[in-house]
Amino acid sequence: MAMPEKIGKYEIQDVLGKGGMGVVYKAFDPAISRGVAIKAITKSSLGPGEISHVMERFRHEAQAVGRLMHPGIVQIYDYGEDEETAFIVMELINGKTLHQHLTQELRYEVREVGAIVHQLLDAMGHAHGKGVVHRDIKPSNIMINSDGLIKVSDFGIARIEASDLTQVGDVLGTPHYMAPEQFLGADVDKLADLFSIGVIAYELLTGKKPFSGNSAMVMHQVLNTRPVDPSRVNPALSPRMDRVLHIALAKNREERFPSAREFSEAFREALDATLNSSVGLTAAAGASGAALLGAARLLDTGRNASGTPPGETEPPPTLDSAISLDTRIRKARLLLIDDEERILAALKSLFRNRYHVFVTTDGNKALDFIRKYHMHVIVCDQRMPQMTGVELLRQSREISPHSVRILLTGYADLVAIVGSINESEVYRFIAKPWDHTELLTAVAEGATIALELAEARPETPDLPDRMEAGVLVIDRDEEIFRVTRELVGGLCPVVYAADFDAALATMKEQEIAVVITDVESGGDSLTATLKKLKQEKPHVVTIVVTTASDSELVIGLINEAQIFRFLNKPVSVRLLKGHVHAALQRYLAYTQPPRPPAEQGAAPETGRTRDASLGKRLLGGIKTLRGRWSGDE
Repeated sequence: MAMPEKIGKYEIQDVLGKGGMGVVYKAFDPAISRGVAIKAITKSSLGPGEISHVMERFRHEAQAVGRLMHPGIVQIYDYGEDEETAFIVMELINGKTLHQHLTQELRYEVREVGAIVHQLLDAMGHAHGKGVVHRDIKPSNIMINSDGLIKVSDFGIARIEASDLTQVGDVLGTPHYMAPEQFLGADVDKLADLFSIGVIAYELLTGKKPFSGNSAMVMHQVLNTRPVDPSRVNPALSPRMDRVLHIALAKNREERFPSAREFSEAFREALDATLNSSVGLTAAAGASGAALLGAARLLDTGRNASGTPPGETEPPPTLDSAISLDTRIRKARLLLIDDEERILAALKSLFRNRYHVFVTTDGNKALDFIRKYHMHVIVCDQRMPQMTGVELLRQSREISPHSVRILLTGYADLVAIVGSINESEVYRFIAKPWDHTELLTAVAEGATIALELAEARPETPDLPDRMEAGVLVIDRDEEIFRVTRELVGGLCPVVYAADFDAALATMKEQEIAVVITDVESGGDSLTATLKKLKQEKPHVVTIVVTTASDSELVIGLINEAQIFRFLNKPVSVRLLKGHVHAALQRYLAYTQPPRPPAEQGAAPETGRTRDASLGKRLLGGIKTLRGRWSGDE
């Protein structure tokens, strides 16, 4: 059947899914400019003997969910019916079902399982408090949205207290997740939902269902067989988790947790016991470095070894960055540190498709982890209980100097934050609540830099361990400066100037070996300025960053200003690093050979005083040009 253009007032855009009796559409509500999902049943597709019962159940679903207002339950906006169609208008969820994630062999680390189970129990506790029993809790009815939050959906066979729509003897549910009383056709209440949640928790923690096989085998096991202790399947789990899940999966409903709240509290205690008995960073216990990387792959949501979904190629990065983002970032290891599980869940959902992600709420455990396993990028919140994020990142720099460090902050303790930037302990700080694009770009830049540093060949022996002369980056923003500082900050000072006035002031204080400048809008005045710089300080090596396609400008810079290298935006990190090292070598080659004897009666001119005198002449010569440069900007 062709997709309709409209259902009621709603404009149909796409098909989200199909079931035995209906279709779920992606649609748009023009009245309030909102995307919605519409579950629709075409009455003509139903037989005469079933239409009355099916339509009654359909209306019943709208009534059941319509009385629930909870962030963990898909919201019902509207219900409509005419001679041809009945439809429910629902909240549109941008995400996938838990079932889809599991079929793609996604594995969750222990804290993530805790976040999912606690949200699920909170949502169903609300439903039970309103007298609604779902009766078909399973992974395909649990949505995980783009923020990592869960949404329970499909209350199609829900029971409302005082409703006689379903009777004792009805067998409703999905076998692997059904409680014993559902197989027996006995009265079903909220305890059946809690049993189903226990099955899901067991599956998420172990990677295996507690009851397996065909429907008959599953029924036999649910009614007669005690599941294997989850800690035998996943040794990282505490024995306390065994006790909690066995209570949740008790055959006798009277032995189960009496409410979602009590189940949640017991599960939280068992989760804490599990995390306190191990490093708490992955679900695997006693893992080696290789095992940890294997554990990280469980966050790749169905990607193959190359990081790309089967049959697809890796799309080029589309984030707005001054540097060329390395498509190898899928190999990068990302450590997220925050004491709020809610924040960690949101961060994990943001990054899990692109990186091997590890998380922890404990700063000290994070430092121990960094000592054992190299992390390419470390993202830490400023407000941590054991130590501030600035201090944690400072220590992480000492442990792993090639890791790129990012601080999440609400701008508290500004002095410490500024100091950490100036001391190169932090690559960037991101304000909370963060902008997704900004944070994604910062991490992608950091991963690109860290991969280059991790895979770099030994440096050319011509360069010393540390140089006094530094690199001056002149640009209107700080992106190229930040990247340069991470790449060569351990070799020489890297300083920033937003414009040429600031550059002149810097050159009074700091010996400069290499100038990196963006000339995109500099024009002829910039060519003249750089030409003057080459005349007055011929030993300073200039690298130009540009998106300009003006061949005359480029030729002029080459011929008149003797530019050492050109880099096109977005800048390749590998090329930038190579060009800066080559420029530093050129500077040393120019300044190190013996100089001619000084004129009689004059004191010998050291490299420092020579630079100072050149600097004074440069300042005098260039000041006449800086107004034109600023005007062209």
